[in-house]
Amino acid sequence: MTGEGSPPAAGGADFDVAVIGGGPGGSTAASYLAKAGLSVAVFEAQTFPREHVGESLVPATTPVLLEIGAMDKIEAAGFPRKYGAAWSAATGNAGISPLGFQVPDDGFGNADLLFNERVQPGVDRDYTFHVDRGRFDHILLKHAEELGAKVFSGVRVHGVDFTDRDLPALDIGLGPAPSRVHARMVVDASGRSTLLGRQLKVKVPDPEFKQYAVHAWFDGLDRTALTTDERQADYIFIHFLPLEDTWVWQIPITDTITSVGVVTQKARFKEAKDDLERFFWNSVATRPRLSDALRRTERVRPFKSEGDYSYGMRKVAGDSMVLIGDAARFVDPIFSSGVSVAMNSARLACADIVAAAGAGDFRTHRFDTYVGKLRRAVSTWYEFISIYYRLNILFTAFVQDPRHRPDMLKLLQGDVYDDEEPKALIAMREFLAVVEADPTHLWHDKLGNLRVSQESRCLF
Repeated sequence: MTGEGSPPAAGGADFDVAVIGGGPGGSTAASYLAKAGLSVAVFEAQTFPREHVGESLVPATTPVLLEIGAMDKIEAAGFPRKYGAAWSAATGNAGISPLGFQVPDDGFGNADLLFNERVQPGVDRDYTFHVDRGRFDHILLKHAEELGAKVFSGVRVHGVDFTDRDLPALDIGLGPAPSRVHARMVVDASGRSTLLGRQLKVKVPDPEFKQYAVHAWFDGLDRTALTTDERQADYIFIHFLPLEDTWVWQIPITDTITSVGVVTQKARFKEAKDDLERFFWNSVATRPRLSDALRRTERVRPFKSEGDYSYGMRKVAGDSMVLIGDAARFVDPIFSSGVSVAMNSARLACADIVAAAGAGDFRTHRFDTYVGKLRRAVSTWYEFISIYYRLNILFTAFVQDPRHRPDMLKLLQGDVYDDEEPKALIAMREFLAVVEADPTHLWHDKLGNLRVSQESRCLF
């Protein structure tokens, strides 16, 4: 059953490694492991290409695409290039700057950045990509197959039996009768279906972040409608709404098609009573220029919803298993972290898996490096996002202040895996504490309702 050119698995297994899920995390893991000479199987329940939300990358994906040898294929696909990011405010905030911030005269209402303002290790170009995830994911999965991974499309894994911790057994739907496949190691890349998290009862819903998104694709959007500079037209845009904890993404998919989605808290979404279209249009109506621009477009995909975004796991590794990407942790996607976390968690996990294979030992402790780096990275993302929701004016202030901008850019590039805690994040945390403690502070009345505890930051 091994892929063409793959070596046989050791120890009587069908494969050295079985990967559950063929999305960016699973296909990246399969590519790394196949390149390392291990026999790998990918079990993907759906048939690619398939629609998937989450269309914008950050530069931290570039080193991974280069390492697995897939970058040329992504370039050849002609995806729109993403040179930067911008945030537009619902109302201007000029004139309320507390002493100490060094910002342009136009105040804190808007912010933008170019990724090439900071040199990022392993990144050899000044852009990343906006992608149609159906095409992007298919390219990565085919690439893993070309490297020697055996891909089983339309084959669902129903569960994994870890009774023999040296030889887990995957129960799969292959043909009319249930089948079993044995592997020395299991990588759960099942995404938000979180197969092992649910089976092992280690999944923990996030106590604070309870987002819902409603999104669609629109043809003919004037992407300059909310820009101050036409050169920003192909950036990813985050539009703040004058609604509690609510924002809009604007992501180019092709030259003319744009993905637009509204993200809000569950309580507000429930007020719409599942009327997705009404919820969407009522939300964007609070930004009249955005609403007017969208009304002049043609919607080319139906409205869809994504719910209960954020969760964690009490553990992400065990004997002969690791969880990666959304199967391990999912945090609100406001900074486009999803695909980056999937691909970089695959990179980190595979380094430990290859070393474990070389030692012939897949016990839990073999994945300590992976677990530590992932925990640190996701905790950083989580706090960064939570501070954004708690006081988004602070985020735009730090982005514009030249003393903090390099660190903020590093965070927004997704460069969070191999370093100490960013100094800008520490400064944001300290500044937020001052604002929260002082009811007379100029920014105190701008605090959002969402308040995240230390326990929430460390869900595994």
